[in-house]
Amino acid sequence: MRRRFTTLAVSAAIAGGVLFSAVPAQAAEGAVSARGKVTCHIGQMSEQVRAHKSKAAKLDARGQHKAAGKERAKARAIEKRIKQCQDADNNNPGPIGG
Repeated sequence: MRRRFTTLAVSAAIAGGVLFSAVPAQAAEGAVSARGKVTCHIGQMSEQVRAHKSKAAKLDARGQHKAAGKERAKARAIEKRIKQCQDADNNNPGPIGG
């Protein structure tokens, strides 16, 4: 009985491992096919950076330093995306075969 239980437990673990390893692959496949064209509106993003920095300055003046830090972090994240967009534009070789 003990050997039969061990065999069933191992079989279930292997089957579960196969099931769990197959799910992320399917999820990733669906995510890739759902993506569309990415566009960057650098002017609009720059406005957002200015707004976040302005809000951070106001929060700092009121003594809300933690909230101000969050606003500065949002501004840095948007600045990073702007840089990524600019780098993509500068390093894009164009369409294949064109």
